[in-house]
Amino acid sequence: MGSQWLSVSHLESGTHVDRCNTGSAAAPATPSRRGKEVVYHLLLTPSTPRVSILIPVYDEAEYLPALLARLLAVPLWDTVPIEIVAVDDGSTDGSGEVLEELAALHRGQITVVRHGRNRGKGAAIRTAIEHASGEFAVIQDSDLEYNPLDLPRVLAPLLEGHADAVFGSRFASSGERRVMYFWHSLANRALTTIGNAVADMNLTDMETGYKAFRLSLVRSIPLRSDGFGFDPEITVKLAQRRVALYEVPISYRGRTYEEGKKIGGWDALWALGAVLWYGLRRDIYSDGGAGMLDALSQTPRFNRWMADTIRPWVGARVLEIGAGMGNLTRHLAPRRRLYIASEIDSEHLARLRVRFQMRPNVKLLRCDLSEPKDFAPLKDEADTVICLNVLEHIEDDATGLANIASALVPGGVAIVLVPQDQAIYGTLDEELGHFRRYSENELRAKMEAAGLVVERVLHFNRITRPGWWFTGRVLKRRRSSRALLWVFDRMVWLWRRVDRALPWPAISVIGIARKRES
Repeated sequence: MGSQWLSVSHLESGTHVDRCNTGSAAAPATPSRRGKEVVYHLLLTPSTPRVSILIPVYDEAEYLPALLARLLAVPLWDTVPIEIVAVDDGSTDGSGEVLEELAALHRGQITVVRHGRNRGKGAAIRTAIEHASGEFAVIQDSDLEYNPLDLPRVLAPLLEGHADAVFGSRFASSGERRVMYFWHSLANRALTTIGNAVADMNLTDMETGYKAFRLSLVRSIPLRSDGFGFDPEITVKLAQRRVALYEVPISYRGRTYEEGKKIGGWDALWALGAVLWYGLRRDIYSDGGAGMLDALSQTPRFNRWMADTIRPWVGARVLEIGAGMGNLTRHLAPRRRLYIASEIDSEHLARLRVRFQMRPNVKLLRCDLSEPKDFAPLKDEADTVICLNVLEHIEDDATGLANIASALVPGGVAIVLVPQDQAIYGTLDEELGHFRRYSENELRAKMEAAGLVVERVLHFNRITRPGWWFTGRVLKRRRSSRALLWVFDRMVWLWRRVDRALPWPAISVIGIARKRES
């Protein structure tokens, strides 16, 4: 855990790991020097990440003082700062007043938010997420069924940087577990089994109360369930996002119904409905543009086609601009001496860190194509710069191309893919944030003006042009059909063979250029 020190003068020698103080989840990288060596700081997991403990509360006044005392006594908080966000969901037993009293005793540690009426567990958790300020968060039920001393175990995979989310499993328990209702346990296991089948996972406990995650990840997911459907919803959506999800064993001391247990048979049926409802949909991105990128990430054959098209020009020391979710990185990074995957989106950087943690040649960098200062430490460092579907997203593309040229060694290769033909610019381009589409001559002229000698221009992907025009210009839709993308991807073997023979212009052009020697 800690910051990754990315040495751009001697990157091939490895990544230096150090710590620096910051409160942000992915602080902007800043250059510094150690002797003659330029060092670039990138903090993906802060050295002291803050953990937000989210507590949905409904009529639990008698348990709250003991719960808060146990939470605040966890030894991990001596080194990991926390905040507690408790949401009173319209309680009628004075739970809100008890929370206010406890918050007054622990100022700066406990935030209390109150719902005017009972809206359900899912709604309370959503409210807590909105008010949380940590890098990571964990849900803590407001009764005493879950032991806060298990929290270090639940949070460890997140704090160590190899998980996006962690579930505490009552059924993989290595500690004590109170013997409880057979039918309740059977319903939990049945729901988990159905959820696993729908989402293609192997969880042991979908309905667990201990769920921990990176806050930026969960905030990017539209959560809609108000009640106990929250657990299957977030589980299915995390699986659909293909996150690194871990389980750890926890202890469990369940309550009886006489002791205040609230969940019942109807809640189990509702949860089953939620599994099926969300499993048959793909409502996993709050941002439409990110949803489009996710749809394209589900086309691995197409991504391989794109990677194979540019592979002959990719060298040993590569800088990829706008790596996104790593769809191209996974194809191009193997067997490179150094592969720098850069991004400006903190959530994408966090996902890339987890996804490529087992590839020591892959280094991550926060880098904005429109900012010359981000490229100053990278001057003359790469023999190849790959910029696919990024240049059209920045208004000042001349500066972007100049920045690409600055990162190349003399004679190094720039590979720039952009959308072609302004005549088919439509709602799909708008949704993706495109400023423009290019012509071959325009791309050539702008690359030459940046000091890049264009050696070849490739026309890539003619097959999708009619569909792009019809969807974005005629139907004016803002998303492509996932079903059609699924079919398209499985026919890529054919498209690769016939694409050059199609009579209309390609949807993209790829400029292959070298940096001038002098």
